[in-house]
Parts: sequence; structure tokens; C-alpha cells
Amino acid sequence: MNEATWRRLLDRIRDGLVVPVVGPRLMLEPDGQTSLQGRVAEALLSSYDLVIEEPLPPFRELNEAVSCLLAKDKDRPKLQDLYADVDYAINKILRESNYAIPEPIRQLTEIGDFHLFVTLMPDDLIARSLRRRCAVNEIIHSPALPSSEVTDLPNNWAERLGEETYLLYLFGKSRPAPMFAIHDEDNLEYAYNVIAGISRVTTFLEALQQRYLLLIGCNFPDWLGRFFLRATSPSRLSEESTRRELLIDQLQPTESLTLFLERYSKETEILSDIPPVEFVSELHRRWKEERNLEQGRDAGRDRKQVPSGTMFFISYSRRTDLPRAESLYRALLDLGVRAGEMWFDRHTIEPGQDFRQHILDGIRSCRYFLPLLSEAANERDEAFVFEEWQAANARKKQINYDDFIIPIIVDPEFAPERYRAKPVRDGDWAQLDFGHAPEGVPDERVTAKLRKLVREARRSHEE
Repeated sequence: MNEATWRRLLDRIRDGLVVPVVGPRLMLEPDGQTSLQGRVAEALLSSYDLVIEEPLPPFRELNEAVSCLLAKDKDRPKLQDLYADVDYAINKILRESNYAIPEPIRQLTEIGDFHLFVTLMPDDLIARSLRRRCAVNEIIHSPALPSSEVTDLPNNWAERLGEETYLLYLFGKSRPAPMFAIHDEDNLEYAYNVIAGISRVTTFLEALQQRYLLLIGCNFPDWLGRFFLRATSPSRLSEESTRRELLIDQLQPTESLTLFLERYSKETEILSDIPPVEFVSELHRRWKEERNLEQGRDAGRDRKQVPSGTMFFISYSRRTDLPRAESLYRALLDLGVRAGEMWFDRHTIEPGQDFRQHILDGIRSCRYFLPLLSEAANERDEAFVFEEWQAANARKKQINYDDFIIPIIVDPEFAPERYRAKPVRDGDWAQLDFGHAPEGVPDERVTAKLRKLVREARRSHEE
């Protein structure tokens, strides 16, 4: 990809116009070779004492393993039982103490401008990774899903950006029942369910048809690749369109899918010269670099313009907790809070500086005060952050609502009783509702509370 292509892609991502579609090539362990699907397939074969001499096809291992088991002459397993066996294998692997979310998945889900995700895999690794920064609404497409469990993308989802990220399991989610795809005939049935218009996730599919798709490491069989691109296109592939797909996969120039797309789908760009894992790494690097530049410009404007009446004031020990404060700042951005609605200063303030008074004025005019508590800050004898907390205590006495000071513990362990800094004692913070954001990443309860506070602030402003 040249610089112009990268720029266009990042611009579209920033505007919320791009949806990543994630396939098995991103589900790699730290060695960069072992795939989750491969381990699941091996566990499945081992449970039936079946040894396959030839290597299983990369990233198609599960389909091959199931096919081999169903081809057995003796002790052929029941197809219905295989779903429970695969589900058991997936959960056993993911429960391993040393199992880590694959780096490409972590990087992709850190990109806060993605509001919709599609996974072709039945595991919940993307959801786990997303929950580190936001709430996740999981939408499962499965022909066998009970009616009581069927959900779709809310009609007003675009009005709630920052509140939730939506994840579609296109081929079902792992359960001990035939509710997810484990072989090609399953894939065919799921494809038919979509193309016949009985998928019950029509709103999500319509959203895909209106956006640019980033298909990363999908490893589609030829027929399934053609189907997916047509099903997510509002018109024939051969017709000119204002939307585009970017297919990042290890396709050969002479493969039939490559030739088909080159001839009939001019709006699908194939990137086969960069491995999917490397593409995600570069995308993440560029997005993060651009985001940091934007935050730097925002911080510069804030220092010059000195914002007043902000929604949130993030107060922290700059010497010990800057990375954690930055994580909380990013979490608030992901909740839809604009940079100009937050006071977040990255500079060390010493007594006597002109900007010191502006900070104290900011505390006196903000709606919510978020002090970050850590053992490292608690052990400091003297720091400007304690003056910030005392200023918040003074203002708290004049406020006629409960949620002004919201202490956020950023240490791994949630133990409010440990924090005994003088401003904490003087302000009687023990009566307050402490939140937990390990390393600055809010847990689900804090995320829900912050989302509620944002709504209340917006409502109050409108009134």
C-alpha cells in the first residue's frame, strides 16, 4: 500500500465508515505459527484417537478434521456430538493460564474508531479484547438459535456511538450444540440463511452494505469468498459502486478467486503482498501515531485556550500515573466524550506557574472530578495533585448532586481502604463510590457509570 492509500483508509476509519471482518489468520499464538483453529482440530482428532499423517491445511484445519472423522468406517462419531467436542476444545484452550489474546486481535480492537466488527470464528477472543476498552453487544447469526436469543443491530445504533461496539458472529458462536459452523456444509447452510433473507440479522447486513469492508485473514474458500462479497454488496459485483472492499489475504495471482475478483469486482482491492498479521500491526501503528498527534494538538489548544465548564477533570499524579491517565482519557473518548469536554493536562505543574491557577479554576467549573488513586501516588509526600484534590473537596461542599468526586483506583487490586492520602481523609471519600480501572482501563461497572454520567451531562446541557 502506498501512502495515499493508507491516508484514505485512515480517514475512512476515523469517520466510522470501515468495518473489519476478521478471519482465522489473525488467531495466532505468540510464536506466529500456531493457530487456534489448528489446536482445536488437533484436540478433536486426539479425543477420537485418530492420527492424520498429512498436515492439516493451514487455517482450514477444523473442516478437515471433522471431514476425516465423518469418513471413518468404524466408530464414526455422531455429527451432533462433534459440536460439543469442538466447544469443549475451544474453552479448554482459552482457559489455559498462559493463553493470551493474539497480538493482532489486541491491536485491531484497540482502534477505537471501529464501531462494528464481524468475526468468522466461533470463539469470543474479539469480544474479550474489546471489553478491555468498551462495552460489547454480541450479535449471533445462527439458523438454530432459539428465537428468544435472536438479536440484531439496533436501528438507532449510529446515534449511540461510543456507548457500545457491536460484534457479529456470522457463522455462530461456540456452544455445546449445533449452533455454530464447524465444517463446509455448515458454512453453506449459514450462507443460504443469509442469501435467502431469513438470517434475522438484516439490520447488521444492511449496515455492512453501506460501509467499506476490511477483510483481514479470512482465508475464504473460493465459493464462500464470492458469496460473502455479494451478500454484503448492495448491487452486483460487476456494477460500479461508491463503496470498496480491501481483502488482505495470502491469495496467489493465479487462484480462481483472485481472477474472478479482478474481472468482475473492480471495487475489491486485493493485498496479498503483506501478511494479515503485519497489515494489522502497521494499521495499528499508523492509527495510534495519528491519534497521538491529534491528542497533542488538543492538549496544545487546551493549554492556550484553558477550557472551562468541562464535563470531566482527570486528576492524577503526573510523575507516577501518566500512562494510566492516558488510558482513562482514551476510554472516555471511546464513550463519545470530546477532547474539548475533558481537562487532561500532561504537563508537570510546579507551584508558582501561571497555569497552576488555571487548573484550579478548571476544577471549580468541571461537572465531574475523576481523581486517579494508586499506591505510587499514595506514597508521595508532596505533589500538586493533592492540591487538586483539596480544591475538589472544597467545591464538593457547594454542590447539590452526589456524583462530583468519583475516585478511580488504577492499581490491579480494588482496595479502597488502602488510600489514606490527606485529601482523601479530609474529604471523607470513604462515603464515595470508588471505581476500578486497572492500569486506567475501566471495568464494566465503571464503564456503565461513566456512560450514565455522560448522558446526564448531555441532558442537563440541553435543558
